[in-house]
Amino acid sequence: MLSSLTFLTTLLATTSGVLASPVAITGPQPTPPPSLEDAVAKRAMSCTFSGSNGYSLASVSKASCATIVLSSLTVPSGVTLKLEGLNDGTTVVFQGTTTWGYKEWEGSLVSISGNKITIKGDPGSVLDGQGALWWDGLGGGGGKIKPKFFKANDLTDSLIQGITIKNAPKNSFSLNRVTRLTIKDVTVDDSDGDYDTGGHNTDGFNINNADQVYFSGVKVWNQDDCMNVNSGTNIYWTNGFCSGGHGLSIGSVANGSVVRNVTFENTVLEKQQQSVRIKTNSGAVASVSDIYYRNIVFNGGTDYGIIVDQSYGGTKHVPTNGVTIKNFQLKNVTGTVDSGATQILVECGVGSCTDWVWSGVKVTGGKKSTACLNLPSGISC
Repeated sequence: MLSSLTFLTTLLATTSGVLASPVAITGPQPTPPPSLEDAVAKRAMSCTFSGSNGYSLASVSKASCATIVLSSLTVPSGVTLKLEGLNDGTTVVFQGTTTWGYKEWEGSLVSISGNKITIKGDPGSVLDGQGALWWDGLGGGGGKIKPKFFKANDLTDSLIQGITIKNAPKNSFSLNRVTRLTIKDVTVDDSDGDYDTGGHNTDGFNINNADQVYFSGVKVWNQDDCMNVNSGTNIYWTNGFCSGGHGLSIGSVANGSVVRNVTFENTVLEKQQQSVRIKTNSGAVASVSDIYYRNIVFNGGTDYGIIVDQSYGGTKHVPTNGVTIKNFQLKNVTGTVDSGATQILVECGVGSCTDWVWSGVKVTGGKKSTACLNLPSGISC
């Protein structure tokens, strides 16, 4: 009874403000959320790495730098410039000319990942892959084993701006599992590979499993797809230029892939094998929908102006219908093809191509196709 009375007296005194000292609160307290601004402030504001050992120092010191400046790096053969898992908010700046030594291997030459990352090139800076050391006209199909160049995997809420890629051995940019990524004023120049035993499979941008990727002001000279979406959603490309390659492409679309809501607009293409292309793998089951090409101008197509191929990788001209292509819209798509080329070729599987709308489409030169298959309603070759 005494202890109960003592407790009651103490409680009444506490609630009435009689106690002179506050009652201590025991037990663990909640930890405030980390602040990105505080984390960046605790790191060195800028770290510069250069020369032949700069690549290794940058890789091991990346967590200590808010801004990583890579100045005229010389990366040894068979080595990736690895900037993966960067701290949130890190900026990477390329200055001068960065080069890589020669070795037959898969690569990549550069690998970057992180959240809220800015990757930019200072004016005049170049990432030179020295592709001529590998080129043999065979690309990834044989001959020398060639490394991919710039791998940007698992980038979120990030920006790549002002980068110049020169002479990729193979595949310039590989973008995998990226979300809310902006690519602005980037140049890919593999034009030195424009000869029979030169560059091959030098794709500008390969996109896989991506969402919300925005391209603006990109220029590509190469020998394969300017840009292609193998799988992904909400991809937007505007104000681009493509020369010498295989056009703005969807696919090849493999089994289980989804490609949805992709827009290409306000772009000029020249000397392309084809300028507008959708290619889906033979026998695959997948989905392609809401594809838009607007205000596209091309000239000098060597094989086709516009092509849809649903037999890719299988028996040529025998399309399969496991990949649906729905709501494919062309608006103001005009261009010329060479005398031996075909203006438009559409080879759909039975019933797999639906709800297409084309307006303002005009291709001149070359010849009209008589081999189109299973055309959607309202579409002609």
